[in-house]
Parts: sequence; C-alpha cells; structure tokens
Amino acid sequence: MKRSRFTEEQIIGILREQESGQKTADVCRRHGISAATFYKYKAKFGGMNVSDARKPSALEDENARLKKLLAEAMLDNAMLKDVASKMVTPGAKREAAAHLCGAHGVSQRRGCAVLAIDRSSVRYRSLRSDDADLPEAMKKVAGERRRFGYRRIHVMLERQGIRKNQKKLRRLYREEKLQVRKRGGRKRALGTRRPMVLQGRTNERWSLDFVSDAFTDGRRFRVLAVVDDYSRECLALVADTSLSGLRVTRVISPI
Repeated sequence: MKRSRFTEEQIIGILREQESGQKTADVCRRHGISAATFYKYKAKFGGMNVSDARKPSALEDENARLKKLLAEAMLDNAMLKDVASKMVTPGAKREAAAHLCGAHGVSQRRGCAVLAIDRSSVRYRSLRSDDADLPEAMKKVAGERRRFGYRRIHVMLERQGIRKNQKKLRRLYREEKLQVRKRGGRKRALGTRRPMVLQGRTNERWSLDFVSDAFTDGRRFRVLAVVDDYSRECLALVADTSLSGLRVTRVISPI
C-alpha cells in the first residue's frame, strides 16, 4: 500500500485551515494536492483530533507485529516437527541444523535457536586424522583370533606398529560388531535318570540326534544321525544347513 506523503498531524492541520474559512481551492493549491485528495482526507479524518488519528495507526502496527510473531511461531513449530527425531550426538545436531537452513531457508542463527543448540557446535569441524585403515586391520586380527577381545586386539595391533588409544579402539570394536559371544552354561538334567534297557536284537529300537558345527566363514550346519541301539550301525547320516521335521520324516520313512 502506497504511504501518504503527509502525516496524520499534517492532514488534520490542512483540514483545519479549510474549516477556519479559507477556500478549498486555495488550501489545495498551497499544499499541492487535488480536490479529490482533500475530500478523501476529510472523509477519513474529518472531526478528529491528532490523538484520535494516531489510534488506528497504532492498532495497525500492533496487528502487524502480532501477525509477524504468529508467523515466526508457526515456522518454528513446523521446523521442530520436521526434525522430530532425537538429537543426541553432536553430528546429529549439525545435520539437523543444516537441514533446517536448506529446507526452510532460515539463517544458521535462527536454526540453532529453534533447536536450542550452540552455534559453535554446528560450526565445529573435526581435525582428527582419518583412520579408515584401522577397522580393516581390526577385522583382520579378529578373523584370525576369533576369541580375542578389544584389549588383546590392541596388543596385536601395537606389535604391527599401529598405536592407537584403547578407548578409540573399543569404540570402533563395538561399531564393527566384533564382540565375542559369551558361551552359555552347561545345561544339567534335573532328577534321577533311569538306566536304559538293553535291546536283544537289531531294528528293535533306533536313536536319532542332531550334531551341529560351523564352516570357516561362520555359517552353521547340522547333521542328522540315525543309529541302531543294538548293532550300533549308522542307518542314516544327513547334513544340511536346515533340517525341518518334514525332512526328517522323509529320511526315516525309507529305512
């Protein structure tokens, strides 16, 4: 909207000159306005004082200020919903601030204020050396020594001339998921066992059991063994990575 070159006080002064008895044409000529503009001023400000004329302007300014605050609050709410995930690590906070600046077109200061983080943490750039070869060296040692933890891997790497902080080695050890699996305790049978009755001839009773082992690459496989209890003859020996109940039935039926 085009702003008038006269203030409210000046317009009311022009109207009062005409009300004091001067001709409208003379007043318009003196102030360089047209008659239509004069009557427009009179329709809007006629009979008003300076204080009355300032009230609508003050209300408009207050309304504009409230609209601006509401728009900023709605934008902050939209940005917070956009990054609703948890930001725990400094790296995640830097990524969230960069996303807000790029997606919503806000400044870095505004994005950091919305996320309640310090700008120094967003501007931080790591000066640490790149240890891209360290995880591969750890994997190689862990592949050769499968029961070694991060402390013993640290000793082996030092023997190879790779000297790193043990805490850093532990962090990489966890990130690469090289933890040694804990062996479960031995299961013990409860109660007393009855002695097994010996059989008098073959094919009177069979026993079957599964044997499990692993390949060098870590894949597990199982072996189904069927044995005659009297002659101790192995009637079937089937190996596979998976043996279902239907597969066991198909193996035993021909026997």
